[in-house]
Amino acid sequence: MTTLHRTIVPEPVPADAPKLLPYELARYEENGYGRWSYGPGLAAEKRLDLMPAGYDGAATGAAARILRFFTITDIHITDVQSPAQAIFFGYKGFLSSAYSGVMMYTHHVLDAAVRTVNALHAEDPIDFGISLGDTCNNTQHNELRWYIDVLDGKHIDPDSGGRTGAAREARAAFLDAYEAAGLDASIPWYQVRGNHDHFWTGFLRVDDYLRKTYMGEQILDLGNVFQDPRGPDSRGIYMGCLDGRTPYGDIFGVGPVSDFATPPKVLAADPDRRSLSRSEWMSAFFDTSSSPEGHGFSRADAERGFACYTFEPKADAPIRILVLDDTQDDDDPYDNGYGHISLDKERHDWLIRELDRGQADDVLMVIAAHCPIGVEKGDHPMAWSSSAFGTEEDLLAKLHTYPNLILWIAGHRHCNAVTAFVSPDPGRPELGFWEVETSSLRDFPQQLRTFEIAVNGDGTVSILAIDVDTMVEDGSPAAVSRTYGIAAQQIFDNQVGFLPTGSYNAELMVQPSAAMRAALRRR
Repeated sequence: MTTLHRTIVPEPVPADAPKLLPYELARYEENGYGRWSYGPGLAAEKRLDLMPAGYDGAATGAAARILRFFTITDIHITDVQSPAQAIFFGYKGFLSSAYSGVMMYTHHVLDAAVRTVNALHAEDPIDFGISLGDTCNNTQHNELRWYIDVLDGKHIDPDSGGRTGAAREARAAFLDAYEAAGLDASIPWYQVRGNHDHFWTGFLRVDDYLRKTYMGEQILDLGNVFQDPRGPDSRGIYMGCLDGRTPYGDIFGVGPVSDFATPPKVLAADPDRRSLSRSEWMSAFFDTSSSPEGHGFSRADAERGFACYTFEPKADAPIRILVLDDTQDDDDPYDNGYGHISLDKERHDWLIRELDRGQADDVLMVIAAHCPIGVEKGDHPMAWSSSAFGTEEDLLAKLHTYPNLILWIAGHRHCNAVTAFVSPDPGRPELGFWEVETSSLRDFPQQLRTFEIAVNGDGTVSILAIDVDTMVEDGSPAAVSRTYGIAAQQIFDNQVGFLPTGSYNAELMVQPSAAMRAALRRR
């Protein structure tokens, strides 16, 4: 079932319950945190924001679907035993992205999402899937390997650190090995790069100090990078680690350096925790049993770390997907972190060339990127980078010159959102486009999305964007993660929108140009 049929509704925390800290997982249930029940379905709101004045959508005529696909994003597969984490910034509050109980179950939630997609596909075929970035939490090789292997349906053993014998047996259930379901072999899937895929926890450039920490035993010593002007060069706080031998992943090795007589260490080092370069990250997608080869990346682009490409997902569908890497460069100057949307000149020029080509080829175009455009402003850590090529306003103005651009899809902000970029010319409504963001599989509401694109009888185009909760079995790791995700939302009060469910379904209407309507009729 999708959220059209039923929704996950968190139950309010009892008024007399104590305010818990994020790491107090053992106290969640007894105090009413993380509880939920099923609620009614959520209808798709018909959105006419981009349509000509006077259009009411009442008589669109029979629709012919031309494409159906799914998006997943911000899975943040996490090696919870790594010495190079950011737990300090979340275990008592502040950032749920730095710590919450869901960290222990990220790969299980991905496996549940894959099972959900397979069930949807069995009922109504899906043409392709696309993952919108932040596959792994911390650029680590083992995190990326678990991500790909879950999609491929391989054996998953999330217990890192190379422990053997009795030490290996002393591990919590969340580290138990299992067999992943694997995405149905008839569904090709494509990949977008996110900021967490090449920056430390998505926030800092990986320098030599961090690379050494990834590979060692000593827990990361970092300062308060949000306040210290030295940024990544600050020191003075041990970032902490989760204990994989305890049922709730007890935190150790966290706090001011002055509180420790000797530096805290993880249980064991692991060479598979190495941080991946852009090229190494892309090249890993050729080591997979699912299709297509490279999952969109070419070998030549992987060698140089260029993560932009196009593909046409269905032979008889006049639609082209433009996959855009809009994360910051590794050599950007430190600017309040590395979570900004950004393009250098090469990627900017590539995008313009591909938009020009798609317009000339009479195909509808969808941009798939990690970061959404035009939604965060000023000094927000997800706003346009001050070191990007050109301005965000100039890029938006350029996008408004392509009548065949209908949709920008993104993740990054961990929320479901729909933004209408209305044509600047009321006489040419076809110059507007939609932006649809998909929520994170890591954090509440832990959803994926399906999209259906159809041509209506009156020549308009409908984009049906539907949120989907993952199927979970009672008592399963993914079910535990759902309760932890809801509890984290209740504690951190993240601004995900559309509460209490965090869900939003919509039918997004588009007015193609006369030339595109003619091209669609010819097809």
